[in-house]
Amino acid sequence: MTADEQLRALPSVDELARRLERLQGRFPRRLIVEEARHAIERARVRVRRGESFSGLDLEREVEESLEALSGPSLRRVINATGVVLHTNLGRAPLVSFQPIAGYSNLEYDLGSGRRGKRDVHAGALLERLLGKPAIAVNNNAAAVYLALRELAAGGEVIVSRGELIEIGDGFRIPEIMAQSGAVLREVGTTNRTRIEDYQEAINERTRLLLRVHPSNFRIVGFTERPELGELVALGRERGIPVYEDLGSGCVVDLKPLGLDEPLVQDSLRAGVGLVSFSGDKLLGGPQAGILAGEPELIARLRRNPMYRALRLDKLILQALETTLRHLVLEQWDRVPVLRMIHEPAERVRERALRLLEKLPAGAGELMAGRSVVGGGSTPGQSLATWLVALHGDAVGLERRLRGGDPPVIARIEEERLLLDLRTVQAEEEEELALAVRRALG
Repeated sequence: MTADEQLRALPSVDELARRLERLQGRFPRRLIVEEARHAIERARVRVRRGESFSGLDLEREVEESLEALSGPSLRRVINATGVVLHTNLGRAPLVSFQPIAGYSNLEYDLGSGRRGKRDVHAGALLERLLGKPAIAVNNNAAAVYLALRELAAGGEVIVSRGELIEIGDGFRIPEIMAQSGAVLREVGTTNRTRIEDYQEAINERTRLLLRVHPSNFRIVGFTERPELGELVALGRERGIPVYEDLGSGCVVDLKPLGLDEPLVQDSLRAGVGLVSFSGDKLLGGPQAGILAGEPELIARLRRNPMYRALRLDKLILQALETTLRHLVLEQWDRVPVLRMIHEPAERVRERALRLLEKLPAGAGELMAGRSVVGGGSTPGQSLATWLVALHGDAVGLERRLRGGDPPVIARIEEERLLLDLRTVQAEEEEELALAVRRALG
């Protein structure tokens, strides 16, 4: 059959829709007709490429398309990779909370009966946690943009060349600075910047001294940069605020676990005028950008018109408030990120052994390994863990696990499929065992 003959053999939209009348109890006819039209258009493209089709193929394609529309695209997955802050899986797993259905007091003061501010739901908890007033916007890139827009637009911001980083998904600090209207003034070199470099660069147009924590990379070897205290002292001497972008937003000391990440509270105590960091990394909350610091600086940021454009939605505010309350009350086990990071390797081993017991004999073996925090946090640092290494075709197993319900995301190393239970929630263990048995089939 030639291409022209196949094109002529294609059914009309109405004809294909009539063949699918059985679906009208579940889907509107308008939608069936629309999907039939799209399927026929795609078939024409395939025929012109030299591919063949059948009427049954078109019916199946329309039905599958409608089924996909009827189910959610955003789905829960089981993270068995051992990467705690997995960027592709939403970074920090959310704390458990019940979204408020219907109305809420988002911007209503129940005490006075008047209009309120949405800041209050997270603001008071942030101040308790950090010791300084704070606001939240929709992510850390927005926080950086707002800070530079309000505090440095039309002026210069001094930053070390070694801190001009890309913070993920193509967002680069210099580009955000350019969009804010601030002028970048680079000092030092990629690996070495001294306090004298900042001193010499200050002029009448300098508005901020910016320090960017390299939370997603490490420069090692012949390196140097000023201590934070030196930068703060220089800022005070010249009357210029010091702004530190901390990125990962660590508020709980992780050094006892071997993770060297600066605390937000330490920067504020050192005299930094303003800090910003992500809500969905080591803070353990939803996607957000937190700005905390001196009251007059936070007040200026809040008054900026862009703050309204970048503010948080009520669902994110509820998730953030719940996370912050757990942190203020030191309920570490109720924040999944902190629970996973603090879990001893021996306990992960016990859970891995339980999983193996639920699998067919010889399906896998236990082996020592490393978990990583990930998500642009603590680069080069990891946690001891225990892994379940499944026997068999790693690529095929990974594909079957990923295609299951719920999907299970694992990792392949040295042609073995590895499961790390550090990032699997306790209530997911039975589901994981069932999913693995099905994949082994």
